[in-house]
This record gives sequence, C-alpha cells and structure tokens, in this order.
Amino acid sequence: MKGIHQHKNNETESLYQTIVSLKNVSESKCFFRDLLTIEEITEFSKRWQAAKLLDQKLPYRAVATKTGLSTTTVTRVAHWLNNGKGGYKLAINRLKK
Repeated sequence: MKGIHQHKNNETESLYQTIVSLKNVSESKCFFRDLLTIEEITEFSKRWQAAKLLDQKLPYRAVATKTGLSTTTVTRVAHWLNNGKGGYKLAINRLKK
C-alpha cells in the first residue's frame, strides 16, 4: 500500500543503516558511486548545495543560478529545509561545528 510512510520499510531502513556504517568520505564515495549513477550523484550534490545556500538566506533565483537547478527544485529544497523532518538543518549545523 502506497502512502505517506511508504519510505519506511525494511529495505530503506537497511539502506540508512548502511550509510551510517560508512567510516569516511572515501568509503562514502565508493558506496554512492556503486549505488547511484553519476547523474544522480550530481543531482543530489546540487540539492545539498542549494540547501546550504538557502540556509545562508540567498534568494531562490541566485541559488538556481549557482547550482544549475530549476527554481522549482530550489523551491522544493527550501520547503524541505524549512518544513521537513529537520535533516537538512541537522546536517548543516553539524558541518558548521
């Protein structure tokens, strides 16, 4: 059954546990390169960059220009940054320390 919590299942929990088990950037690079296409890695990287720029209060259009993302995608990232589960903010704050 598809629904709001369809991302919560044994397979996704296993993926999250695997990501947490990676010990360093080198291991992460190897894992994500095997898991994702170059295009997917690039897209996720752009979204992460957008989240960090939005956290710095840059305007959406400037973020879109800097990242190459559409303003629609920047708006979606901003929505999750400000109204999501707090994952973007958690990661951004950890990197600031």
